[in-house]
Amino acid sequence: MKKFFLYLLSFSFFISVEPQSWRDPYDGITDIRILPMLKNLSKEHIGTNINPKDGRLLHDLIIKKGYKKGLEIGTSYGYSTLWLGLAFKQNNGKLITIEIDPEKAREAEKNFHHAGLNHIVDSRINDAFEELSKLQDDYDFIFIDGMKKDHTKFFHFLKYRLKRGGMIVARNEQENRWNLNDFLYAIKSDSSFKTTIEKGSRSGMLISIKKF
Repeated sequence: MKKFFLYLLSFSFFISVEPQSWRDPYDGITDIRILPMLKNLSKEHIGTNINPKDGRLLHDLIIKKGYKKGLEIGTSYGYSTLWLGLAFKQNNGKLITIEIDPEKAREAEKNFHHAGLNHIVDSRINDAFEELSKLQDDYDFIFIDGMKKDHTKFFHFLKYRLKRGGMIVARNEQENRWNLNDFLYAIKSDSSFKTTIEKGSRSGMLISIKKF
């Protein structure tokens, strides 16, 4: 039954939430400190950074929903965090981001300072599960971009820390969907979440909203 569910999932799951394909991702971004960074840093660490259109998608989801308390799993060099931080700055919110690699985290912290987001972004260097066990707050936006093998575990841990109406977004669910069957099954079959995948995203961003 599970295999049949996943078979149907692969064909019916990928619907568009927001049209992204032809939009200039930098349209309307006026912050003179962060705009050059969003344009230039996207060309560094190709394959590690999200692409600018996906970054803008994350930014717009946060702005549209008015989210103020965010959590990111997997900072890497901080490019996605710049998009998230810019949105939370506009919403007068805060973001915690967690990265296990000290070298990446230190470079990311420099980027946050240069962008003027160091008072918005709280950067933690630690194993994500160890750091999450220390957090006491609930969140209204969670971006999962860690190791794919841990996605299911992250979901089961974090779904209880997400507020009603809050959102979990995960990266690369279209590119890696055959390697993430357990995660897709877990989140899609959870009746407390409404889950779609942004078809206009290059990597297929999974977007899941907590209904209750």
